[in-house]
Amino acid sequence: MSNSAEQDPRRGLMLVISSPSGAGKTTLARMLMKEFEDVVLSVSATTREARPNEKDGVDYHFRTEEDFRKMIAGREFLEWAKVFDRYYGTPRADTVAQLEAGNDVLFDVDWQGADALHDQMPNDCVSVFVLPPSIEALEQRLAAREGSSPEMVARRMRDAQAEILHWRRYDYCIVNDDLQVAYEKLRRILLVERTKRLREHNLEDHVRRLLGEL
Repeated sequence: MSNSAEQDPRRGLMLVISSPSGAGKTTLARMLMKEFEDVVLSVSATTREARPNEKDGVDYHFRTEEDFRKMIAGREFLEWAKVFDRYYGTPRADTVAQLEAGNDVLFDVDWQGADALHDQMPNDCVSVFVLPPSIEALEQRLAAREGSSPEMVARRMRDAQAEILHWRRYDYCIVNDDLQVAYEKLRRILLVERTKRLREHNLEDHVRRLLGEL
């Protein structure tokens, strides 16, 4: 049997994607998961009630507020936040299990969530910010959404400009002018990051074998 390090399983990575609403991060994330079976979406825990079509453990981990607070106290989250009187958080154990199984975990979070994930697991985290081609294009995309109102578009545009201010915090930035071009850039980022030394489980032993130390 070969001792080649190429046969050793790699450690997965945490691919964090952020963007202002309407810039296309959700579409890009879905394209990535469709092509790569070993890219999985992070499943958050939440205290909100499940909708009729949602399943526990698939769409969210649905928890009572008491259980969620216990998880906070036990430092079981990589990041968490309270949004409109409901708690949301990323369970640490689930993410670590996926990484150790060689799967890449995809996170759709804002800049604050991206910062928290990076602070908790800096060696595993790769962050990408998706920018719109122009403010005008972003406004057009938001206005074209079903159910959009002028007031809703104006609020989202204010939120978008506040989000864009944090683009320098990210490892990579992609301008989503052409969807296929933007996706190809995201795909290349994933493939390059997968080859980093830190993600190769057994390189240390392989080098020791090469040096006759094992």
